[in-house]
Amino acid sequence: MATKTFKIERSDEEWRAMLTPEQYEVLRGHGTERPGSCALNHEKRAGAFFCAGCGQELFRSGKKFESGTGWPSFFDPLPGAVETSRDTSHFMVRTEVHCSQCGGHLGHVFDDGPPPSHLRYCINGVALNFKPE
Repeated sequence: MATKTFKIERSDEEWRAMLTPEQYEVLRGHGTERPGSCALNHEKRAGAFFCAGCGQELFRSGKKFESGTGWPSFFDPLPGAVETSRDTSHFMVRTEVHCSQCGGHLGHVFDDGPPPSHLRYCINGVALNFKPE
């Protein structure tokens, strides 16, 4: 992913100026927020979740479910909204999920989700903004 060009590209200084320190750490530094620390984990209203870095719509509330992990979880992103890459950090092999428009790190996807996709997109709430319908 490091060599990929995204539709939205900014300098490190620009990212730091527009994001909170916690958003920067997650979206640009591939960090993880503390589980249970984000209010979006409990968001139940109809609406959409957007990338906090670029504003691209990523997930609809109807695809969100309670996974018990402490992070907002979804079983299906909007078509073309996210991309994945191999993550070998922390002595594990996982599938990283990032925004297809700006490359911002969102979280990881696992194959233990509910039907119909059986996927669990485990997303850092700080990487998202929510807009109710």
